[in-house]
Amino acid sequence: MRAVLQRVSSASVTVAGELRGEIGAGLLVLVGVSRTDTGAEARWLAGKVAGLRVLRDGQRDEASAASIGAPVLVVSQFTLHADLTSGRRPSWQAAAPAASAEPLVTAFCTELRALGLPVATGEFGATMAVHSVNDGPLTLLVETPARP
Repeated sequence: MRAVLQRVSSASVTVAGELRGEIGAGLLVLVGVSRTDTGAEARWLAGKVAGLRVLRDGQRDEASAASIGAPVLVVSQFTLHADLTSGRRPSWQAAAPAASAEPLVTAFCTELRALGLPVATGEFGATMAVHSVNDGPLTLLVETPARP
C-alpha cells in the first residue's frame, strides 16, 4: 500500500457537489492499494500513519495523530500505483482491482478508528473533489515494506 500524507489545517471531499467527509486540523491521507496487498499492509500502514510525529504540538512538529486524537480524512487513490516507466500513458496494472482494494481501504480506516482516531472518508470509486489547506506544507509518501 502507498499513502500520501498531508498535514492540513482543513480538508474535505465532495461527490457530485455533496459533502462526504470533512476535517479540521489533522491529516489528509490518499491511499492506494496494490494487487499484492493484504490486511497486514493495511494494519501496518494505519499504525505508521497514526504514529508519525508530524503534527503541531505548540510551536514544534512533535505530535502524532494518535497522541492528540487528530482527525484523518482518507481518500482512496488507485492512481498512486501508476507505472510511468514507458510511453506517455500511465499503466494501472499494479493497482488492485476495486473488489480487492475497497475492503483494504476500509480495513485501513477501521484500524485508524481502533487506534482512537476520528476518520472521515470519501466514496470509494467515485469521482471526488478533494479540497485541502496544506499546513507547512508537509507532504510525505509512505509505503508498506516489501515482503520477502
